Amino acid sequence: MIDIPHDPTLDELRNALAPLVARNAAFDGWRAAAVANAAAQAQVDPAIAQLAFGDGPVAMIDAWFASVDAEMTARLPAETLAAMKIRERIAALVEARLDILAPDRESLRRALNILAMPQNLPRSVKLGWRAADAMWRLAGDVATDYNHYSKRTILGGVYAATLLAFIDDESEGQTETRAFLARRIDGIMRFEKAKAGLIPDKDRRLSLSRFIGRLRYPAV
Repeated sequence: MIDIPHDPTLDELRNALAPLVARNAAFDGWRAAAVANAAAQAQVDPAIAQLAFGDGPVAMIDAWFASVDAEMTARLPAETLAAMKIRERIAALVEARLDILAPDRESLRRALNILAMPQNLPRSVKLGWRAADAMWRLAGDVATDYNHYSKRTILGGVYAATLLAFIDDESEGQTETRAFLARRIDGIMRFEKAKAGLIPDKDRRLSLSRFIGRLRYPAV
């Protein structure tokens, strides 16, 4: 059951219909037919629904992924994540996305094939960054320096690789994908730990004036 506001805007309609369009894309592909069937199931004017998704397949996929972001946030509110360690937060957030996507793996397969087309690669990168950014922000990351970018780049790569494993995983409960994810997240955490050790703490940086002062007035 989807919740569509009374007299919705096109954005509101697109957001509400996106998961249903994705469900139909497994059979109809990311095409107008998926939108038409979603509109019929939601009892929405099909012409208005087509207008909401008038920018083509990539825009449909974009809307679906945005709905996954929203559902992930609803499933894992801040108070739930606050009780977890960082590693557990990231794992929980990625696994929540997998759980949301699980009923629509064929739609996901088709979506990834579309996003892998050369003309769609810039948009694909943008969507991957958006997902990684949403996860890090929910995990409590407030970095504004280069760590902001490195964390999202690395997690985006891990998430993309996990999705590729996920769409072909026939193990019960996708246990193989979850094990794959756990290994990759361990790698992220080791990298972050090593990186922190390579960056000097600002309080430990060499102070020339303090060094000269110690030469003149050595501590006893």
